[in-house]
Amino acid sequence: MEDLKPTSANSSPLTPLGFLERAATVYGDCPSVIYGDTAYTWTQTHRRCLRVASSISSLGIKTGNVVSVLSPNIPAMYELHFAVPMSGAILNNINTRLDSRTVSVLLRHSESKLVFVDYELRSLILEAISLFPPNTPSPRLVLIAGDSGAPSRAAPLDDFLCTYEDLVDRGDEGFEWVSPSNEWVPMTLNYTSGTTSSPKGVVHSHRGVFIIAVDSLIDWGVPKQPVYLWTLPMFHANGWSYPYGMAAVGGTNICVRKFDAQIIYSMIKRYRVTHMCGAPVVLNMLTNVPSGTEKLEYPVHILTAGAPPPAPVLFRTESLGFVVSHGYGLTETAGLVVSCAWKRKWNLLPATERARLKSRQGVRTVGLTRMDVVNPDSGLSVKRDGTSLGEVVLRGGCVMLGYLKDQSGTAKCMKDGWFYTGDVGVMHPDGYLEIKDRSKDVIISGGENLSSVEVESVLYTNPAVNEAAVVARPDEFWGETPCAFVSLKSEVRPKPTEKEIIEYCRKKLPKYMVPKTVVFTDELPKTSTGKIQKFVLRQMAKGLGSSRPSRM
Repeated sequence: MEDLKPTSANSSPLTPLGFLERAATVYGDCPSVIYGDTAYTWTQTHRRCLRVASSISSLGIKTGNVVSVLSPNIPAMYELHFAVPMSGAILNNINTRLDSRTVSVLLRHSESKLVFVDYELRSLILEAISLFPPNTPSPRLVLIAGDSGAPSRAAPLDDFLCTYEDLVDRGDEGFEWVSPSNEWVPMTLNYTSGTTSSPKGVVHSHRGVFIIAVDSLIDWGVPKQPVYLWTLPMFHANGWSYPYGMAAVGGTNICVRKFDAQIIYSMIKRYRVTHMCGAPVVLNMLTNVPSGTEKLEYPVHILTAGAPPPAPVLFRTESLGFVVSHGYGLTETAGLVVSCAWKRKWNLLPATERARLKSRQGVRTVGLTRMDVVNPDSGLSVKRDGTSLGEVVLRGGCVMLGYLKDQSGTAKCMKDGWFYTGDVGVMHPDGYLEIKDRSKDVIISGGENLSSVEVESVLYTNPAVNEAAVVARPDEFWGETPCAFVSLKSEVRPKPTEKEIIEYCRKKLPKYMVPKTVVFTDELPKTSTGKIQKFVLRQMAKGLGSSRPSRM
């Protein structure tokens, strides 16, 4: 068989962009995207994406250029997941919760050439660009102004090149979209957090996104033509790749600009929603509204990831008729690659035991080649006893190409044939993974990862602060929130209050990164070498109990 080799007939590049063309053929007259009074079919969505891709190319955007999007979950946001890479450009979705300073850094780091901006975020993008150093090229801007409350298309655009619908109108629906020359061509760029000192831009290939999109459908058991409600921000790891997955199965995408539990329940009933995703905070919100006290008319599948949902929240959510699945993934894997594969016999267990089992991250998905927990020094697997700690490592086709402009960072986590996640976990005797800690003290708040180091750096700029350390405090609403332990300089008079420290941080950080609790102490616990013992602080924060729910 040595004479049998790959040919162009059997080795065309894998890309999820072809899902859209197939959806238009198979599900052409079926609903694709619904948003308020706006509704499109798959034929219309396909044509609109081709038109926008054509217009992007006509603006001089070349293959490999970065095109950014700053938008909530609206039709344009969904379409740009296809239109941008169809033009040959690399899609960069930006977290809408970031502040202008951080957005400015990310735009410069990515060298973005074009930015699509929702009308509610105009001031944010303009302020971000105003922070560019002199003589630094800035991207051109396109305004997404499709809502009833948005400015009319005839209104002055000022700093914007045109509107999104202008690009739809002027584009060519016969445009031959740019197929990748090979499946390793970069397709998406996503930043892992709001870190500004050293942005970590995760680059994924067409091949990687194709694999994770198909894998996610298989693992969750998504049938053909589901009704998917977008409660998960699409900017979050490209909606865990479900924009592409929904095209693959001809699903109906129900878009919402903002999350409101009352509205979510009304949409579930109106559109007979079958599937939705979100951080554990979404579960908590759904179980804390009056309308949520009545059981759903039919089961709704909800997939959650991040900090494990607390057992009481999980129990309340399932008692309402939601079927909860739990998984684990990173921006670096483009979606969930570990899931708590459920066994039917577990349904006979008491509720508390079911919640404990479901809170585990689980086993590798079928699309992931291998998963293990290893000693980071020796690289050897730890014992599968549920107590031996090690670092979670992964191997598979959906693992990122690497970090943009960061060879050392890429090499540090991609070694010996593994991707080292930086997460600490244990392996149970039954082969199920359970995450125990985040090695870099990352705090997962409302599904967003935030760096404790960055919050600490802001605290240290306060002239009254002597030392500071930030850890996670349990929160029934957000999962976790930042808790700052602070020692003050002895000579400072008067001493700042907790409220004043929080307000100081609020002026310098995005809202979700601001500490919700500040604990003053004479001295932070340290090792003999002077290193702050964060594990001690985490126990102290845990001892404070769950912080009072508050919206960020």
